[in-house]
Amino acid sequence: MKKLFDDFKKDIKFKSAGQGKKLTEDSRGAPERGQRSSSGTQHHRDAPSEGSQRAGAAALARIEQHQRPKVHTSQIAIRNQVKRELEAEAAAVAERDKATTAEGTDIAVKEHLSVTGVYFTCPLTGALLTKSQRDAHIKEAILMRFEEDDVEASVMMIHTFNKDKEKVKAAVDIMSKYVENICKNPSEEKYRKIKLSNKVFQEKVHCVEGTREFLQALGFTSTMLPVDGQEEEEEFLVLPEQSSDALELMKERRDRLQRGEPVRAQLDRQAQVFRPSNNATRFELPSEFYNLSAEEIKREQQMRSDLVEKNSVLRTKAMRERDEQRERRKYNYTLLRIRLPDGNLLQGTFYAWDRLPVLFSFVRDSLVDGWQPFELIAPGGHKLQESEDLALVECNLVPTALLTLAWDAAVQADIAAAGGKSSALLKPELLETIRNLS
Repeated sequence: MKKLFDDFKKDIKFKSAGQGKKLTEDSRGAPERGQRSSSGTQHHRDAPSEGSQRAGAAALARIEQHQRPKVHTSQIAIRNQVKRELEAEAAAVAERDKATTAEGTDIAVKEHLSVTGVYFTCPLTGALLTKSQRDAHIKEAILMRFEEDDVEASVMMIHTFNKDKEKVKAAVDIMSKYVENICKNPSEEKYRKIKLSNKVFQEKVHCVEGTREFLQALGFTSTMLPVDGQEEEEEFLVLPEQSSDALELMKERRDRLQRGEPVRAQLDRQAQVFRPSNNATRFELPSEFYNLSAEEIKREQQMRSDLVEKNSVLRTKAMRERDEQRERRKYNYTLLRIRLPDGNLLQGTFYAWDRLPVLFSFVRDSLVDGWQPFELIAPGGHKLQESEDLALVECNLVPTALLTLAWDAAVQADIAAAGGKSSALLKPELLETIRNLS
């Protein structure tokens, strides 16, 4: 590059010397450089202007200097991209740490609770479900039943998917009447056709989910048929003429419809066993136990701070009972612990409106010798009677309570007299899960 500019400088000097001439020519007749001709025209200048010369000299000087290499734009872009990636990674780490902290807090809260939540068992699949999963899972399980028994599945739909029992009863009665008319008049075509636009059908049957599926399970099929006085055809459900055996089968399916019951998830007791503990009376319940929203629970906690002052005010028995009833209605479920003779604690979850026989049955099913008579003693020394058909909420066992199990003294005396030995009270599968009460 330097040699190129040296040649360029030589060329400039050569051209600036003027127009060339032969040695034999007379130099006197040649016009001087820069003079105008007699005709007034300007000669063409072969040499660069003074500005061009200065620009060329400056360029040469820049080449001769040791210049610092310039960073390319692509390198800047790469550096910016790396910076952005590092910032994004730092943000992701911060978010992950935040989530981990929140998860750890949630785990700590759950570990502090007496029970992690309320759970249910699907009677069709046996799956363990949370309250939010319950309805959707049961609906899906019923729909899956159509592959096995479309009559059973449609009956389940009618009694489970529709909450208005009066509407369900009306639809069941009308469809039962359809079957009765067909069985009494098997050759009458009019009884084997249902016009879908019929007012009674629309108002009483069509509006109930699962009714069309049940009629199709009986053998009705959708058919477009002409209607007297109308140009356009209308949709009907039509049943082909049935044999005597098929008619008997229809009656049996009608009976199944009438006996149908809603499919309800069963409350899982979440039975747990704890070792003897001084914390037996300490309960921490999750929000699912409350028949309140989260905001209402917060307000309730605030109101509890005024409970001592309120109780110090003289109130009548009727006032106290009214407040107690209002307090009980705040809970959907109750968590009960039963202290056994060996000191271990049996815990279970119940509906607030479960009856006393349900509680006794739970305890009996958990014992090795469930045949032995026993009694349950509520706080305050009140003895609960299995024969009394009272709800747990009516026995003041909501939302939590610690009960005491006591064997029947006479039976225990007979066992001791016969040389009987005491054994483990609870079934082995429960003792395998025994743990300390936090």
